[in-house]
Amino acid sequence: MEKYLPWFVLKNVPGIGDILYKRLIETFNTPENVFNAPEDQLKKIKKISTRTIQAIQHPKALDKAEKELKTIKNSGFKLISMNDDAYPALLKEIPDPPPLLTYLGNLDNTAPAIAIVGSRRATRYGVDAAFKLSYELSLAGFQIVSGMAEGIDTAAHRGAISAKQRTLAVLGSGLARIYPRTNRHLFEEIIKTGAVISEFSINTGPDAINFPKRNRIISGISTGTIVVEAAARSGSLITARLAGEQSREVFAVPGSIHSEKSSGTHTLLKQGAKLVENKTDVIEELHHLVHLEPFMPGKQSAKPARPAIPRNDPYKNAILRILDPYPMHIDKIIEKSGLDPGGISAALLDMEIQGIVKQDPGKLFYIIEE
Repeated sequence: MEKYLPWFVLKNVPGIGDILYKRLIETFNTPENVFNAPEDQLKKIKKISTRTIQAIQHPKALDKAEKELKTIKNSGFKLISMNDDAYPALLKEIPDPPPLLTYLGNLDNTAPAIAIVGSRRATRYGVDAAFKLSYELSLAGFQIVSGMAEGIDTAAHRGAISAKQRTLAVLGSGLARIYPRTNRHLFEEIIKTGAVISEFSINTGPDAINFPKRNRIISGISTGTIVVEAAARSGSLITARLAGEQSREVFAVPGSIHSEKSSGTHTLLKQGAKLVENKTDVIEELHHLVHLEPFMPGKQSAKPARPAIPRNDPYKNAILRILDPYPMHIDKIIEKSGLDPGGISAALLDMEIQGIVKQDPGKLFYIIEE
């Protein structure tokens, strides 16, 4: 742990951001070499000021760095620098990688990662889509990366966990300030097989300014970013933009043209993002990164077929015509069908038992996709 002390000292030098930090390490290899470098060599570093050179030659943040390192050690968190083998390889390639990361769990550089992000206030359609994509892509060999926020992020992490595969959460706060608090249990589940990481000091709160900054890590660590649901102004669109700037693939899941939650994803599609309907759309684009076992008959269990609806059942057939993956209130279903309310209610109950429709709180129903 003590080997990281010079990294913290350099991090606390005024005028050194992530971009300049990377340039210094690329040139001098270690923080110790930076501190010992002659002034004429430091001047060759792009966009370094005279004031910053003087601060490097006379660092004053030793006490602060020692205190921060001690706090991390006493909290039981792990540390990694961009010079360590386990540091995410793709993340190191971006212009401004975090020089240090704190984390809990286990980091793995052997499997490709893909990000799944989207709205915190997701629709049922979005949650189901994120969960299913995460589940299937994790089984295909991807680590699933997201931000542990409510909505799409949570669904993405849970999809990988349900598949008993790795998932990686990138926080916009310190590791000692889990956000949102409601995801504390999810945090504990993630670190059993995957990892939760942060570039911020461990007691940093979830300030709004932190989240756009952490998004570059989500996209930078991943081979591609899938946006499932995003409104016109959404942090997920920042992640997608950063992915494009980092020369990573950008994917988007189409939604309803009537849903504001999908207006941002539709904009991405218009701008050239690859449309995603299922895992195959992603694997075809990134096939060189994953190695799937050939399909062997009998090794995979067939999915049960959806029960057939009799043609002479007006209520169930009306419900099939009216419902889609977006929840609809029972009163609206009755109004659209023009049929007897009691018959619609009975049919919905029967279809729910059959696994054809699902009910959300508030008498909201939607079709379960096959």
